[in-house]
Amino acid sequence: MLKKLLASVGVGAAKVDTQLEKDRFVPGEDVHGKVVIKGGDVEQSIDSIHIFLMTEAIREVDDRKVKEKVCLHKYPIAHQETIKEGETKEIPFSIQLPYHTPASLGRVPVWFETGLDIPMALDPTDRDLIQVSPHPHAKKVLEALESYLGFHVKKVEMELSKRYGYVQEFELTPSGEYRAYLDELEVVFVLHDNDVDVMLEVDRRARGIGGLFAEALEMDESHAKVTLSNEELNGPLDVVARKLQQKIDQYKK
Repeated sequence: MLKKLLASVGVGAAKVDTQLEKDRFVPGEDVHGKVVIKGGDVEQSIDSIHIFLMTEAIREVDDRKVKEKVCLHKYPIAHQETIKEGETKEIPFSIQLPYHTPASLGRVPVWFETGLDIPMALDPTDRDLIQVSPHPHAKKVLEALESYLGFHVKKVEMELSKRYGYVQEFELTPSGEYRAYLDELEVVFVLHDNDVDVMLEVDRRARGIGGLFAEALEMDESHAKVTLSNEELNGPLDVVARKLQQKIDQYKK
């Protein structure tokens, strides 16, 4: 009886450890591994086992920015398991990273969190940090913006979007000819099976009295979208760069 009471508050209870075959991925890739459960001092029933894909994002609350944990996806791994005293049980799994998984760049962490749902007890959890590279299509767009158009990535953050939910935003600063026209360029990628929507927020530099008034009233930002097919993204880099340039150049005036 005492052992059951202690296990209910986590003393001598079952423990969970998620073991991944590797820790570096790209969005859309399959993740293989196993959940290892080690029984404690008493037998325990487990209602469910889930793996959560987690990150941190910025949200505005009362005109200030706060950072919060965000669950991007929930994966059911198993249901109705019993772990006996001292038993070790391994449950293999294969899950897929969604396309909207953010790249672990800047101060954007990405991790898996595994939880055991044990009735009337403290639920054991495990956290596994992973490294996520930008999707190859997003990487090619960023390369085109940097190599051909002279932009440089300044900051990368996860933010709340009213339309798309939580999105990863790339903030780029201009150089060369664009420095005279633009303050910054913000880019968000919305990936699909056959194409990518590149969402652009163009912050135009104030020019003259009219420009100063526009900037003071926060009317200098413009939104645009460039859709690039998989065929275009698998082709020459300069083709991607020209299509982006055509859209951005509309805001030079």
